Amino acid sequence: MGKVARMLMATPFTTVQRWWRKTFSAPTTDEITTFYKARRKDTEWLAHRHRFLWQRLRLWLWLVLICLLSFTLRDIYAFFFPLKELETLPEVLRAKSLVINVAMLISIIIFFALHKTKLGRQRPDLLFLGSSWSISLASQLFATIRGFALPDTPGWSLLFLSQAVLMPVCWIIHLLCQVGVLVYYFGVNTALGLKTPVPEHPEIYNVTFILYIFWFCAICDIGVYLYDRLQRSEFYARQELESAYQKLKVAETKYRSIFENAVEGIFQSSPDGRYITANPALAHIYGYSLAEEVTANFTDIEHQLYIDPNRRAEFVRLMEKYGSVSEFESQIYRRDGSIVWISEKAYAVLDEQGKLLYYEGLIEDITQRKQTEEELRVFFHAVSHDLRNPVLGTLMVLKNLLSRPEDNISISRSILERMIQSSDRQLNLINSLMEAHVSEMQGVVLQRQSVQLLVVVEAASADLEPLLEQNQAKLTNLVSADLPLVNADPTQLWRVFSNLIVNALKHNPPGLLLTINATRKDDKIYCTVNDNGVGISQQQSDRLFDLYFRGASIRNSVSLGLGLYLCKQIINAHGGEIGVNSTLDAGATFWFTLPIS
Repeated sequence: MGKVARMLMATPFTTVQRWWRKTFSAPTTDEITTFYKARRKDTEWLAHRHRFLWQRLRLWLWLVLICLLSFTLRDIYAFFFPLKELETLPEVLRAKSLVINVAMLISIIIFFALHKTKLGRQRPDLLFLGSSWSISLASQLFATIRGFALPDTPGWSLLFLSQAVLMPVCWIIHLLCQVGVLVYYFGVNTALGLKTPVPEHPEIYNVTFILYIFWFCAICDIGVYLYDRLQRSEFYARQELESAYQKLKVAETKYRSIFENAVEGIFQSSPDGRYITANPALAHIYGYSLAEEVTANFTDIEHQLYIDPNRRAEFVRLMEKYGSVSEFESQIYRRDGSIVWISEKAYAVLDEQGKLLYYEGLIEDITQRKQTEEELRVFFHAVSHDLRNPVLGTLMVLKNLLSRPEDNISISRSILERMIQSSDRQLNLINSLMEAHVSEMQGVVLQRQSVQLLVVVEAASADLEPLLEQNQAKLTNLVSADLPLVNADPTQLWRVFSNLIVNALKHNPPGLLLTINATRKDDKIYCTVNDNGVGISQQQSDRLFDLYFRGASIRNSVSLGLGLYLCKQIINAHGGEIGVNSTLDAGATFWFTLPIS
C-alpha cells in the first residue's frame, strides 16, 4: 500500500478509534469532576428557573383575572345597554359570552388557590398548562357543544403574547400550550365537520389565518427560547461571579489574617514619605498601640523616624536604582524616644506605565541581634588581646628558655616541654575559636589557584609525620599525580586534610591505619580519608560537622570540636560537599568533593 493511501485511511481510522475510546473507555478523574460540576450547575439553574416560573405565574394569573373581569364587566354592561360593536357578532356568541367569561374567571380563581399549595410550588409547569388550556379551551368546548367552530384569534393572541412576555422561560411548555389549543381547533372541528358561525367565512381555516397563527406562535416561542438562554447565561455568569467573590473573600480573609498576625512589620509608604498602611506588628515596633496611629502620626518619615535623616534619601536612591532593598539597617526613634535598630526589606510598586505608586515591604526589629553582635565583638576582642597575647607571650618565654644550651634551669626540661605543649594547645584553641567566628560571620575567604591535589596531600602528611609516629599510625597516600587540577585554595585544602587526619588520630587508639585517596567522578574530584579505627555511631555522624560538637571517644579533652566544622565551611566555600560513612567497630571514611578547574 502506498504512502498516500495509508494517509487517506489514517484519518477515518483515527476518528473511529477516538470515538471508540471516548465511548467505551473509563472516564478520568478530571472528566468525572467536570461532569458532576456541570450537573450541579444545571440542577441549580433548573431550580432557579422553577422558582422564576412559579413567581411569574402568579403575576400572569393576576393579569388574566383583571383582563377577564374587564371583559365580564363589558358583557354585563352590554346586557343592559347593548353595544353597537357587538352587533356584528353571531347571536349565539352574544348570548353566551358572559357565561364563558364567568366560567374562565372561576377556573382562574381555582388556579389561584392551587398556586399556593404544595402541588403548585412543585409543579408550576402543570399550573401553567392547566390555566392556559382552561382559558383557551373554554370557548372551544362551548362552541363544539353549540355545533360550530370558533377561531378565537384575538383571545389566542392575547394569551400567547402575555405568557411570552411575563413567563419567558421553558419554551417547550409554551409550545405545548399552543399546540394543545390548535390541535383541538383543527382536529376536533375537522373530525366533526363543523363550520364557523360567520356566513361569509364558514371554513375553519384559510392560508392567511394559518400563516398568522404559525408566525405569531413561532415569534413568541423564539422570543421565549432566546430570553431563556440569555437568562441561563446570566445565571451561570452570576454564579461564577459569586464563586469568584467567595474565593476572593476567603483569600482576603486569609491574607488579612497574615497581615494582622505577622511577626514582622508590614507597610506601604508613599514616595513623599507617609505611611499608607501598617500592621499591628509595625505599630508595636514603633511603640504604638494601634496600626492606625502609625499612618496618622508619620507624615514625614525622613525626619520623624530615622536618627540619621539621610537614611530615607538613601532608601529612595536604592529604590530608584534597583527597584528593591534588602537588609537596609537603620537606627530609629520609637514613640517614647528610645532608639532601636530595624532592618527593612522593600520593593517599589509601579503602575502599568511604570510610574511609582508606593513602596511596600517588611520591617524587622534587629535591636537584639545588634546587641548580640556587639557583645560578640567585645568578647572576641577580649579573646584576641586578653587571652591570646598573654599565652603567646608565655609561649615565647618558654621556648626561649628551652632553646638555651645549658641545663641549669630552675625547672626540669621535661616540665618545660609539657608547659610549652600546653601553651601550644591553648594557642591552637584560641586561634580555632577565632577562625570559627570569622568563618561564621564573614565566610571562608579563598585564594583560588590551579592546585594539584597530590602536592597538598604530601605536604599535609609530611607536616603531621611527628604526630603519626607518636601515635604509631601508618598513612598510605593513594592520590595519583594524573588527577585533573582543581580550582582551590591550597592552604585551606591543607587544613582540611590535616584536620581529618588529626581527628582520626584523636578518636582512635595507637596503631591506626590511614588511607588517603582521590578519584574523578564526572566533573568533580572525590576525596576520601579512611581509617580502620573504632568507627562512629549514626547518631554522632549526623552531628559530626556541627559547631562545637565533640565526639564521645575523643582522647584529647581540651578540644572544642571546631576542626570538622571548619572543614565543612572550607569545602562548602569551594562549592563541594563533605560527609562521613561509618559504623561502630568498622572504621570511618570521611569524604568530600571538589569541582575540577
